Amino acid sequence: MAKETEIKLRISPASLATLREHPSLAARGVGQWQTSELLNRYYDTADFALANSQVALRIRRDGEQLIQTLKSKGASVAGLSERNEFDWSLKSNRLVLSHLDDNCWPESLRELDKKQLKAVFNTDFKRQFAELRWLRDGVATVVEVALDQGLVIAEQQQEDICEVELELREGNPLALFELALELAADVALMPCDISKAERGYRLFDGNSYSVTADAAQLSAEMPLDDAFAAIAWQLLGSSQRLAEQYRFNGHWKLLEQWLQQLVNLRALLASLGQAMPRNTSSALREQLDALINDWRVRILAGTDEQSVREATPLEFAAELNNTRWGVLSLQMALWLQNKEWQSKRTTRGARQGTAALQNWLLQFLKDEAKALQVHRYMRQPEDLAEQVPRIERLLVWLQTARHITELVDSDRLFGVLRELHSIALQPLDAEALVARREHLGHVLTLNAWKQLLR
Repeated sequence: MAKETEIKLRISPASLATLREHPSLAARGVGQWQTSELLNRYYDTADFALANSQVALRIRRDGEQLIQTLKSKGASVAGLSERNEFDWSLKSNRLVLSHLDDNCWPESLRELDKKQLKAVFNTDFKRQFAELRWLRDGVATVVEVALDQGLVIAEQQQEDICEVELELREGNPLALFELALELAADVALMPCDISKAERGYRLFDGNSYSVTADAAQLSAEMPLDDAFAAIAWQLLGSSQRLAEQYRFNGHWKLLEQWLQQLVNLRALLASLGQAMPRNTSSALREQLDALINDWRVRILAGTDEQSVREATPLEFAAELNNTRWGVLSLQMALWLQNKEWQSKRTTRGARQGTAALQNWLLQFLKDEAKALQVHRYMRQPEDLAEQVPRIERLLVWLQTARHITELVDSDRLFGVLRELHSIALQPLDAEALVARREHLGHVLTLNAWKQLLR
């Protein structure tokens, strides 16, 4: 068994040749670029039992070589994936079921009759690849860069493949993010953790590709630093999956959810106080602000205008052909991997970062609740928009961690604040003023809110 660690990046066909000549690749390249044609046949049962267990099984023809591969579930976020991979050389283009024994076969499929396995789709593509070597902090780093272009074919449907894979052969996984960021600064690259197998299954069922990363696993006693990182990784991963799926099918709700992940990330970065010195996240916050401001205007306009919705997929494609989204995603991932918010903070900030999540969160919610000054905005609902950032900070923590607050009716508080946030963003008119005042009144009646103001 081998552990596969790689980062996958979407690229346009027009940019492939440009990327191949990028100085960052040329400076680290060892030997010449090579080309191979890879023909892959994926196997599953009629009801996709393997896919449901997050297992991929294929036979690959690479020249004269035939290789049977089983990839099992692993971690995947921000384009970086780590999976267990089992390979066997074959003599013929037929599955060898005896290889699929208890050493690699997942427990969830123990009762499966392997004779039901059949070919379900193909991924055929040309791969240009080269080996890169360099020293990172005095340690040897070896990465294979692969440029893949071809097709996923499932019965009568197909989808283009055009992507870059950076696979770590030796060294620190941080090197993958650093290299990807160098490339993305000049060529539009979109971190994308959808595998070629997932593309095949998506052609059968557009909803088979999960648009959310696994939920952050939080507990009352975990340190604030760990909770923050878990939530941020989840939001970043979900934003990338939502962007990929909106690019694929253009469903408006996915674009709204994509923007919400960015809003939540921005609010999260502004919520830690002394545990995160502002200068450690200023560049990320500026990039998020620019992206959010541009797309919030479009999405609000599309709420009632069908013509705006119809034009937006092309505008989003243009966004993906720009370097902005890829650079932000990779910078955020590298920043999280390096835990850069912990640098340059005071002793008090460090103590706050190691505080138990439940204790910190209750104090944070109390402080933000008092600062929201609901009574003031009941009298002046026209000014509520100035409190949108504070409402967003409340919402991101209530959305992810309200289960550990022990606040009575915290679900209702989250729901009312979310409605209030939506109304605060609407154009100001007499009807909106009434709605703002009404929802502020609802907030005041909630037991959870009363608990926070004690």
